[in-house]
Amino acid sequence: MEKRPIYLDHNASTPLLPEVVQAMIPYLRNHYGNPSSSHYYGQSAKSAIEDARQKVASLINARPEEIIFTSGGSESNNLAIKGIAERRGKGHIITSAIEHPAVLEVCRFLEKKGFSVSYLPVEVTGLVDLDALNNALRDEPFLITIMLANNEVGTLQPIRQIAQIAHQHNCLVHTDAAQAVGKIHVDIRELDIDLLSIAGHKMNAPKGVGALYIKTGTGINPLIHGAGHEQGLRPGTENVLEIVGLGKAAEIFQNGETEIIRELTVRGKQFWQSLKNALPAVELNGTFDHKLPNTVNVYFPGIDANTLLDNVTDIAASAGAACHADSVEPSHVLKAMGFTDERILGSIRFSVGRTTTAEDIDRAVSKIAAAYRRLTTHRLTGVTFEPTEKIKLTQYTHGLGCACKIRPKNLEAILRKFKPAVSEFTQVGFETADDAAVFCVRDDLSIVSTVDFFTPIVDDPYDFGRIAAANSLSDIYAMGAKPLFALNIAAFPERRLPLTVLEQIISGALQVAKIAGIPILGGHTIEDNEPKFGLAVTGVVHPAEVWHNTGAQAGDCLVLTKPIGLGILSTALKRNLLSRNTQELIIAIMSELNAQAAAIARKYPIHACTDVTGFGLLGHLWEMLQDGTVAVKIHATRIPVIPDTEEMVRRNVIPGGTDANLDYLKDKVEWAKTVSKVTRIILADAQTSGGLLFALPEPQANQLVKELKENRIPAATVIGIFEKSDVPKIYVVD
Repeated sequence: MEKRPIYLDHNASTPLLPEVVQAMIPYLRNHYGNPSSSHYYGQSAKSAIEDARQKVASLINARPEEIIFTSGGSESNNLAIKGIAERRGKGHIITSAIEHPAVLEVCRFLEKKGFSVSYLPVEVTGLVDLDALNNALRDEPFLITIMLANNEVGTLQPIRQIAQIAHQHNCLVHTDAAQAVGKIHVDIRELDIDLLSIAGHKMNAPKGVGALYIKTGTGINPLIHGAGHEQGLRPGTENVLEIVGLGKAAEIFQNGETEIIRELTVRGKQFWQSLKNALPAVELNGTFDHKLPNTVNVYFPGIDANTLLDNVTDIAASAGAACHADSVEPSHVLKAMGFTDERILGSIRFSVGRTTTAEDIDRAVSKIAAAYRRLTTHRLTGVTFEPTEKIKLTQYTHGLGCACKIRPKNLEAILRKFKPAVSEFTQVGFETADDAAVFCVRDDLSIVSTVDFFTPIVDDPYDFGRIAAANSLSDIYAMGAKPLFALNIAAFPERRLPLTVLEQIISGALQVAKIAGIPILGGHTIEDNEPKFGLAVTGVVHPAEVWHNTGAQAGDCLVLTKPIGLGILSTALKRNLLSRNTQELIIAIMSELNAQAAAIARKYPIHACTDVTGFGLLGHLWEMLQDGTVAVKIHATRIPVIPDTEEMVRRNVIPGGTDANLDYLKDKVEWAKTVSKVTRIILADAQTSGGLLFALPEPQANQLVKELKENRIPAATVIGIFEKSDVPKIYVVD
């Protein structure tokens, strides 16, 4: 039987222990009373809560009445920090630059409410700079919130020392101990702190339950108002089932603490030493001596962490914090420790746990080492590759397709610094956001030139070549031109992949070029760590018939020719979340040329046109408004969306490029209140080889849609209308 993936992500979440499950089962079946009720059933549930409270309190050497049950670490942090701040009303808070977002975001929220916050820097080991702390104390803070153990590198902070300093200044101390409790010895009396947060799912208890220790005499306001549950600090009927699980997990750890910590220490050392022996080039992030025993954050030189993880799919680990696993942003923790982006993006957090065996570690290290060598070793005589049919191209790249574009706001900032070098023959240059350059060579002929290339968006090399070619050709069609010929542009990791893969990519591109009726006459290649492919395409158009992406007139309708959702679904494809039918559908959409749609549209009075690619539907629509004469209103419910897209968004399968687009558009789009967050994400989704957007008068727009549908372009739809305006704006309504 095939073995399950090796789980080395216990800092993200831990599996439930069998004893915890057994303790919870009766509260699924028999003990269903409301713990606030005075009858037998209610008091049975209440007794279970108080028993669990005693166990959690005992684990950290607190009094039972000092424990408040919550929904988890994030709520505990919010209650601690906001609860203290609300009671104070104003003042100064000190935290560190490497806290979990459940602390950092609370502090940023309070800054907006008028509180001042100091974010302490850390040393290269991840330890808080105590000199900076002493300097910050001059501003008379009322609260210091510093995590006990960092979730990414495992560094243990000198909380007792911090507390002693703080209390000399009459300052309260809170520590986020979500990663510490259940992995190391934690005693609130030894730490001398005032508040401490616990998360159940970090210590082999259920997800959705946690606790907050509040030292007797510490005044704190509730965040939720209602009945008097949890001493009036956390109203709402208690989650008896999961509280019981948390209590049992606390009891198990306390009873076996010495042995559990010893086992975690042995396994953590075994992993690091075995990995370092197998791969001497790897480096540890942080300190080995003063950290969580189970946590090993490793830098792998010369490779992107996501690429390495994609090539060891039977190992579960995190490139950065688990809650940011899909982000293209570098880890804020490693960044605060002073590491370069290259090192950050090449780092992986491994965290062993109670269920990790020595055999798991040996097998994991063997697989990681083999993948790293395969991906980074120079090609030598006799080197062997995986069979081509087993190769998944998306495992060799950190991002997908057009979603890898530079963020729109960053690109704008760069281009504003340059003055375009134009001539009297230049019709379109980079001074506009048009899809290609246009150069008039005579009164009846203009040359259109464009280039586009990207990383693999699908696993099959042949399909990747087809999609890349269709995407490159799209820019020619979006200018109203006809393609003449193309050149290949290929970056290829010949030390990592057999050249037969490149051959298949080019074959796919040739097939699409043949459909487009053009030759590929040559090209250029370089050796690169990631595969990338595209085309430089040359086309022709009459100078008077060039389509620009601006020029829409008030009253024009907006027509879209392909459904959207390709960025989200291709990300889901990389994670093996799509059905075979959906996979085939998105590949068909992306490899379909925009040639026919453009040919049909040439018979109509097109005032503006662009194609929908990496900046998403809304990003490219924004470019259509840059002549400053119109705004546009689009109807979200009319926009064709590929099936399964909404489901993937609800599962948080969102590419980084889509998030970047949404951020870029935040002051450019006015959303109707009825437009859901899911819809907003989809409309900003970074597309690859998407459809065309046409602006033309209403009667002709309806006729164009009718003709497009008759010619097997079924998604063609009028999705909006342009309105006269001196201020460019996108209005999205249902």
